Amino acid sequence: MTTQKMECNPVGWFEIPVTDMNRAKAFYEAVFKFSIKIQDNEDGSMGWFPMSETGYGASGALVLGKGYVPSLGGLLIYFSETDIDATLDLVRKSGGNVIKQKTDIGEYGFYAWIEDTEGNRIGLHAMP
Repeated sequence: MTTQKMECNPVGWFEIPVTDMNRAKAFYEAVFKFSIKIQDNEDGSMGWFPMSETGYGASGALVLGKGYVPSLGGLLIYFSETDIDATLDLVRKSGGNVIKQKTDIGEYGFYAWIEDTEGNRIGLHAMP
């Protein structure tokens, strides 16, 4: 096995399965305060999250299409937040559920888990 020097974070893109694109778009825009642009294609549609070519982290999309099934038990992605408590309030007001309340993880900050309107488990993380 060879050791490879990491020049960037290993995740470059993510896709969140949805069953109702308009409902999911409204939820993510309300909770995370950014705009999502929807683009239809022959296989379904994608709701594009904002992206910066030079910014930190990965971008992704909401995806409606064959083979995309929301899940509480599958892959878990985390959105970086500065105020998890305020975000959890927005989740509740926007039709989502809080699965795990804000939890202290010491020097690594805090995390919480939510369920979006589509049935996906999503993580929130904030540094101390």
